[in-house]
Amino acid sequence: MKILFNILICTLLAFGGWSQQELSANDAVLLALKNNYDVQMADLQNAISQKNNTWSEAGAFPTVDLTVGQNNSIQDNRNNPFTFTPGVILSQSINPSVNVNYNIFTGFAVKMSKVRLEQLQEQSANNALAVMETAVQDVLKAYYTAKLHDARTDMLREVYDISKNRVEYYELKQEYNGGNSLELMQFRNQMLTDSSNLILQKLSYTNSVRNLLLLMNDTVTTPENVVLIDPFDIGEVLIDGEIAMESMLANNKNLKNQYINIELQRTNTEFQKSFLYPTLSFQLGANPSWNRFEEIQDNLLSAQTQNLVYYGNFSLRYSLFNNWKNKRAVEVSQIQEEIAEISTKSMEVTLTNTLKNLIELYEVRNQLVAISNQNLEYAKKSFELAEDRFERGTINSIDLATIQSNYRNTLIQHYENIYNRMDTYLEIYRMTGQIALGYQSED
Repeated sequence: MKILFNILICTLLAFGGWSQQELSANDAVLLALKNNYDVQMADLQNAISQKNNTWSEAGAFPTVDLTVGQNNSIQDNRNNPFTFTPGVILSQSINPSVNVNYNIFTGFAVKMSKVRLEQLQEQSANNALAVMETAVQDVLKAYYTAKLHDARTDMLREVYDISKNRVEYYELKQEYNGGNSLELMQFRNQMLTDSSNLILQKLSYTNSVRNLLLLMNDTVTTPENVVLIDPFDIGEVLIDGEIAMESMLANNKNLKNQYINIELQRTNTEFQKSFLYPTLSFQLGANPSWNRFEEIQDNLLSAQTQNLVYYGNFSLRYSLFNNWKNKRAVEVSQIQEEIAEISTKSMEVTLTNTLKNLIELYEVRNQLVAISNQNLEYAKKSFELAEDRFERGTINSIDLATIQSNYRNTLIQHYENIYNRMDTYLEIYRMTGQIALGYQSED
């Protein structure tokens, strides 16, 4: 029975729910883009704008209507001496008609409508990319936040193991009357503190992985089964300020949408001008008719008729005066053009200043990573020397705990500096319109 139980446990570990899933940052982004609801809705909105971008939607083609009317009426002429059809007359008719309406000239309104539909499609595509960029940035930040907590967990686990081993050593030493009870109590207190810190840090790591899975819309995988395989430190990336600025002005999705807004407003001005021109339309149709008359009471009268009408009409319309409404609409649209241009210039200035600040901040954080890396080397050496001196009795347990705490805080600060540098880089990467380029074809 024991052998069967062991086989069952091994099988569950190998094939069951306890198997661990390796996850890279790239895989996390791809899964998020596939499952993210905002990205899906943005793609559907883009599909709608693509379907609407047609000449038929702009009104370039004629419309054809088919209507069929079936009419029934009863006319009582028994008390009407002046009628040629005495009695009660039943009249029935069927009147189908086919009507074609074609706007030959609408003051360039059709052309402007088509241009507007093209611009709306481009704007919708940019909106979809902007949503995609936000999703990519959020997932990458969540991934490396989890890596930050993972690194902290490993560090605190190492510190706790050191404290635990030291307590075990001094408990054994005290058992043979060779230890100091004060030092043992000090080490026990340090071990409990390190244990508490480790438990809280494990919870932070679990929550950060759960947040990552939420962004991926993964409701099946549990944080305990996820192994983040990418390194925490992505390293220093050289950023050319001039190239980054050019890329931001050319590729930033919010700025590109603002440029499109200007073009949309200019198109609207031309569209409003189209109402200043005359319009010419053509109507073509055919209306056949079948009629039947019958005297209901005596069946003395019964007749059927049939006729067919064709028509082809031209209609020219020109508004001579409508209280200058069309003229005001053009002037208002021109003012809105100026507003859009001013708003775009303001956005350019704001984004340029923000990007400059981010590039400077990235350089500063690069320096902070280099400094904290050096500081970490010194803190680690100091801790190793302190342990050696403590073993030789030249420093006490309080001094050792202080140096150990300094080493731990230095390591935590180093991890924070690495994460902050990565966070700034992702923000620059998004502002310059580059963050989603590697995933567009794969999405």
